[in-house]
Amino acid sequence: MSASPFAAETRRRRTFAIISHPDAGKTTLTEKLLLFSGAIQIAGSVKARKASRHATSDWMEIEKQRGISVASSVMQMLYREHVINLLDTPGHKDFSEDTYRVLTAVDSALMVIDAANGVEAQTRRLIEVCRQRDTPIITFVNKMDREVRDPLDILDEVERELGMACVPMTWPVGQGKTFGGIMNLRTRAMTVFESGSERLPQDFETVPLSDRENLLQRFGHEFETAEQSMELAIGASPTWDHEAFLAGKQTPVFFGSGVNNFGVMEVLEALVDLAPPPQPRTSKLIVNKEPVIKEIQPADENFAGVVFKVQANMDANHRDRIAFVRMASGKYTPGMKLKVQRTAKELRPTSVVTFLSQRREAVDEAYAGDIIGFTTHGGVQLGDTITDGANLQFTGLPFFAPELFMTVLLKNPLRTKQLQQGLAQLGEEGAIQVFRPEMGGSMLLGAVGQLQFEVVQHRLKSEYDADIRLEGCQYTGARWITADTPAELRAFTDAYPARMARDAANALAFLCTSPYDVRLAQERFPKIHFHLLREHAGLALQA
Repeated sequence: MSASPFAAETRRRRTFAIISHPDAGKTTLTEKLLLFSGAIQIAGSVKARKASRHATSDWMEIEKQRGISVASSVMQMLYREHVINLLDTPGHKDFSEDTYRVLTAVDSALMVIDAANGVEAQTRRLIEVCRQRDTPIITFVNKMDREVRDPLDILDEVERELGMACVPMTWPVGQGKTFGGIMNLRTRAMTVFESGSERLPQDFETVPLSDRENLLQRFGHEFETAEQSMELAIGASPTWDHEAFLAGKQTPVFFGSGVNNFGVMEVLEALVDLAPPPQPRTSKLIVNKEPVIKEIQPADENFAGVVFKVQANMDANHRDRIAFVRMASGKYTPGMKLKVQRTAKELRPTSVVTFLSQRREAVDEAYAGDIIGFTTHGGVQLGDTITDGANLQFTGLPFFAPELFMTVLLKNPLRTKQLQQGLAQLGEEGAIQVFRPEMGGSMLLGAVGQLQFEVVQHRLKSEYDADIRLEGCQYTGARWITADTPAELRAFTDAYPARMARDAANALAFLCTSPYDVRLAQERFPKIHFHLLREHAGLALQA
């Protein structure tokens, strides 16, 4: 089989994540992109929390109660003959690990900025992640129908805070009550704003910018001011350079109002026209027991993919587990023989699906760039590489040392089995880090943010019928440990038996009660390595 049909299919793919600070309008924008691509018929009103309609991308019960996204969700849509894989990430900082892992599975990102608040704390953290990987970013400045900051100020702040040159693609005329619409610098036309969440892109009036007299007459001072500020912005911005965008050095900027369906179509067009198709991915190939770094090309014939997310109980009726796999190369067809590289065991999923949030469709075929879900009952972990035979391991899926710890106490001791199953699955899923002390005793939960504890407590009760109480403990940090020789590791674990614990991947960790613990242990045992970050299954631990 020649690689050419694969190459044609991979060129049609766009795989991106939507990132933002909470409440910038990310989930609303996700809904509108799905609506305009024809993937859904009605957008779940994010405002009408108490109504029966909820955002399509928020499926977990706790998300519907709180009106926030706490788990990333995957949606696929078809637009202009392109297959678009959209990953909606949690905006809340307490779930940044999930977002970080999602960003390893995409080729570009859509950053949503609240026009009133500008660049906020969580946006900065996410951008750092994108910059480490040189991920191309498209920027959407949302909520222009409200009283917001000057667009020139916003561009200046994006450039200053995020270290990327901004190139405006659309420009707002007015804001708040005087918001008249956007000028499209690519089509040289102004789209006139009208409020209302039921409008479709074709319902908005467009006027060529060459018809200046008409626009001046209708929008007066606001249009003149917008023209002047647009000229200033264009003058201060570099000319559009697609290669600089792909290298993460330039970001195209769009303005609009997601809740009013306004300015969203321009973003959808940009995702097709500007965002890159699937990119090569780095892997380690084991040759004669030695790791060899190799780039896997999207058009390669062999199937290869990486599990970047595991979600338990998406379907409460079936208690299933779905491994979300980002395909890196080859073609998937039903019935293929696949292998989990970590265990060398054959993968036998009960079904393989693509997603529209909770709605799933069986996969007939999938190519590099696609996100497919393997329904399993275990045996797959975050970071696992799945191939049709090649012995390789993808790199770069991170786990961070937790900063908060709680002890798990079960209210009803008869539910011990349910608790163990729940903690094992939620730990593998990456919803929280679970540590099992080597000397026995209560299990420990480690988190990046407090809300993670609340979500896990809620899920243990609702999904596993294990009602728990969480209590504070003396630990304030953990470090994964490795040593140059087994003897050195044994000497260290013998010296600190009460501080040793194993995580969901069975990696050994040293529990700390203060920042000085690591320093003192390091002085006593200079040949022990302490790691703040570990990649999947103990691979490539980083200090």
